[in-house]
Amino acid sequence: MIRFEHASKRYPGSIAALSDVSFEVARGELVLVGGHSGAGKSTLLKLVAAIERPSGGTVLVNGQNVGALRPRAIPYLRRNLGLVFQDQKLLFDRSALDNVVLPLAIAGLPPREAAKRARAALDKVGLLAREKAMPIALSGGEQQRLSIARAVVNRPNLLLADEPTAHLDAETARDVADIFLDFHRVGVTVFIATYDDHYFEAAAPRKLVLSHGQLQ
Repeated sequence: MIRFEHASKRYPGSIAALSDVSFEVARGELVLVGGHSGAGKSTLLKLVAAIERPSGGTVLVNGQNVGALRPRAIPYLRRNLGLVFQDQKLLFDRSALDNVVLPLAIAGLPPREAAKRARAALDKVGLLAREKAMPIALSGGEQQRLSIARAVVNRPNLLLADEPTAHLDAETARDVADIFLDFHRVGVTVFIATYDDHYFEAAAPRKLVLSHGQLQ
């Protein structure tokens, strides 16, 4: 599913964000990535999602070499990925439903089917009753759940999240974590960068720890 082989990432004019990182995530696993602020957790996820390309080594996702992908092939890779990042990139001029419909519309799904699947995704995260609400009217926790609904509406086999419980109160963070655990239980591979790993302990996840760009 995911394999890093001596992968590195260096940004111009800076030290290496990641250095000689090797690991593998099997299909259906729940894996957490921990480490201090600036350890390289976000960079790691961006390499998986082909938002960044490795400076050295190899990153394989679903058997595809991310570093060798042509730009036009990246959207096809991401159709099998659900992405939940700290910068949620919600569209604040569109309703909750329209935010979730958008990936399906881009993929060419007929409007009626897209709306049906978007409502199912909103229902899964407990936001169906808020489908007409604009994101600005949603709480921080609701906005996070909306971003999860958008991430899973394409029914991905891999779900990536960067600090999904950060800046949430304990009860809301637990609810958000439970959504990811539910997807893991039905066979979705879940890969999460988080310092709130206690919310996921019930699933006995595997944990990777980064320190200054290196796996410990």
